[in-house]
Amino acid sequence: MSISFNSIRSLIPTYYNYKPLYSSINQSINMDLATAAAAAAAASSFTHCSSSSLFFSFNHPHSSPKRTPSRSVNIERMEKFVVNASAGDRGVELPVVEVDKEKPKRRRFQAFQGYPTPFGATPSDGGVNFAIFSGNAISATLCLITLSDLEKNRVTEQIALNPLTNKTGDVWHIFLKGDFQDMLYGYKFDGNFAPEEGQYYDASQILLDPYAKAVISREGFGVLGPDGNCWPQMACMVPSSDDKFDWEGDLPLNYPQKDLIIYEMHVRGFTRHESSKTRFPGTYLGVVEKLDHLKELGVNCIELMPCHEFNELENYSYNSILGDYKVNFWGYSSISYFSPMIRYSAAGNSNCGCDAINEVKVLIREAHKRGIEVLMDVVFNHTAEGNENGPILSFRGVDNSVYYMLAPKGEFYNYSGCGNTFNCNHPVVRKFILDCLRYWVTEFHVDGFRFDLASILTRGSSLWDAVNVYGKTIKGDLLTTGTPLSCPPLIDMMSNDPILRGVKLIAEAWDAGGLYQVGTFPHWGLWSEWNGKYRDIVRQFIKGTDGFSGAFAECLCGSPNLYQEGARKPWNSINFLCAHDGFTLADLVTYNDKHNLANGEDNNDGENHNNSWNCGQVITWHRLYGLVISGAEIVSELWLRYEGEFASTSVKKLRKRQMRNFFLCLMVSQGVPMIYMGDEYGHTKGGNNNTYCHDNYINYFQWDKKEESSSDFFRFCCLMTKLRKECESLGLNDFPTAERLQWHGHLPGRPDWSDTSRFVAFTLIDSVKQEIYIAFNTSHLPVTISLPERPGYRWEPLVDTSKPAPYDFLSDDLPQRDIVIKQYSHFLDANLYPMLSYSSIILVLKPEDSP
Repeated sequence: MSISFNSIRSLIPTYYNYKPLYSSINQSINMDLATAAAAAAAASSFTHCSSSSLFFSFNHPHSSPKRTPSRSVNIERMEKFVVNASAGDRGVELPVVEVDKEKPKRRRFQAFQGYPTPFGATPSDGGVNFAIFSGNAISATLCLITLSDLEKNRVTEQIALNPLTNKTGDVWHIFLKGDFQDMLYGYKFDGNFAPEEGQYYDASQILLDPYAKAVISREGFGVLGPDGNCWPQMACMVPSSDDKFDWEGDLPLNYPQKDLIIYEMHVRGFTRHESSKTRFPGTYLGVVEKLDHLKELGVNCIELMPCHEFNELENYSYNSILGDYKVNFWGYSSISYFSPMIRYSAAGNSNCGCDAINEVKVLIREAHKRGIEVLMDVVFNHTAEGNENGPILSFRGVDNSVYYMLAPKGEFYNYSGCGNTFNCNHPVVRKFILDCLRYWVTEFHVDGFRFDLASILTRGSSLWDAVNVYGKTIKGDLLTTGTPLSCPPLIDMMSNDPILRGVKLIAEAWDAGGLYQVGTFPHWGLWSEWNGKYRDIVRQFIKGTDGFSGAFAECLCGSPNLYQEGARKPWNSINFLCAHDGFTLADLVTYNDKHNLANGEDNNDGENHNNSWNCGQVITWHRLYGLVISGAEIVSELWLRYEGEFASTSVKKLRKRQMRNFFLCLMVSQGVPMIYMGDEYGHTKGGNNNTYCHDNYINYFQWDKKEESSSDFFRFCCLMTKLRKECESLGLNDFPTAERLQWHGHLPGRPDWSDTSRFVAFTLIDSVKQEIYIAFNTSHLPVTISLPERPGYRWEPLVDTSKPAPYDFLSDDLPQRDIVIKQYSHFLDANLYPMLSYSSIILVLKPEDSP
């Protein structure tokens, strides 16, 4: 996740000033409902006896039949009372409160006391149990909303929960029997509205259940709601015991982590481009149509960028640079963690979100059929509710001081860089996170998780929880909120959970508050880490920076300097060179600097230190415009610093060579390699290293470009992943020792670890290939190297990144392969090999008498 961009989370003002008006109008609007409920409750002496039932009758508008999914919504104009709260100067309208004057029909629900567990809406015994935690609310109301009423911002029915009969401890609950066809739900909580005390209760707000299994709102990705609303009312799916899915006998693949080749991808971006020619572009089903591409590439694990429900329109604004609109494309701003992103589905709101849920399951089932595990990128470090100026959607209105890390006067700690920090080590929040992760494993068959800004998960919770966390009050300032904990309760519980300890757990071991834990993240022997140090060191060495030969060698061995001391293994290191935030592989060798003007932030967003190199392209300056006064004096002008794809032939050849060098390094390093979507064909984002806001070609996988690369770089990548799988020495379960690995320099057995060295070579004993020789020459000068003597054997070239395709990888099916190898014979007979500048090679050992 990028932590350097500006204002990705637009802080939308809430309508605090409108609260009295909203409350009074809301009370008058729903007076008949509340009065009826209270009178019925009193008359029937509603007790804790679950065998006795109570019938509620409420006014509601016409219920609609099961709705056909539609991408456009026409709001019926009806006579109604409307309260329209403007969101200040941001131009965002909040949902309106409406009362239909048409003669209502009646719907009957049989209500019981209900149960405090499990949390959420749970179908059982012919009805649905609703349970939700809120420790500081003084009242709770369950809101039932039909699909048709949701489009009109109306509540169909409201049921006030009795704190004497519908509350156990801090959990509100009720059990209902009735007609839930096309029915959604939400909650209203009332209590103290005092931001300075960390409380944001507002009875006019319909809130999402944190445990909602699906969130229904707009259907089309990037499509505005009624009247241009970016935040139309949302509601939760009421699950049914009839919701079934045929897993067709699917079982976990349970690959050893050392054998993984991970592919980070974006669900929408993978097939949204018109060249994908999929039936359902930009959806879960679209990914299913292209799974065979991933199998051909050789990856056996995909890491899906956030697929929890989020609002891509939260930062919606016109982009004058590209002439389109900025959205939250990446999705690192969760609204609901149990709900999949509905607008990534082809079904949309069909069947109240159940069909979308099944699409995610289809994707995972079909991936497993092809031998591909599925990991989810989860964002438990913050939510979309932002700071005190953000919207009240769910957690904030349910119990703000519990779910968020707050200062003593109610201010939001911002270790995420996005306005708030999830209070992960609070007991209630810990339970919520564990319940959520277990749900995705058991219900969706997910194989593991990557935790965005995972260092936040190790920080101490707010002082509200000192007794719960430490068993005693904290006197003075002995503990600061957000203090990194050596044994964080949440990580401890996940690591020892009987379900979660069996899946992959990967940490992005840093946060926006300066906590950097690569190599030191609390791990319990299970956790892996995105190895940001691997990325930085390899980039420096491959582009020819002095002083990195020794550190580069550590990276090739799985970073034992980071992980060996803690009794960890090479597979605890997730090796990557590129990811969603930062340069693509093609841009890494094309640009010296970021080019983020398209983001509309004057190139101030994104990482400035990219360790990239444009491979010697001469940077030119171009004046775009000048303002001339009186035909003479130029008082204002804009100059563009150009570097990019338009370069000399020699520069382009070097760039391709460098891409092969990087990919080869990734595949021969101990640890777990991760490839970023599109790097296998050389996708470019034009030098933009922070493309969070672009729902366009910048972030779309371009399948036509991939086809153009099928006999070039894509072929090279496929062959390198295949080689990694074939060689047992390239995916060791432990760090290599001198018995297996030997270092070399220009001469055998004489490595050069000096600051000026740009050459690293080594041999590996391999049970399949017998022995392999791998060398990197990142100098600007060519070199002829001497190879280790192996009596009775000869070295045979397999990979040379300085050669053009298809001779960069001499696969067995290459036409005239023998003739190509013979061209090296005059060198190899003398146990020598010539290496060009900025190149890498792989040689394999063959018996002298072998053909």
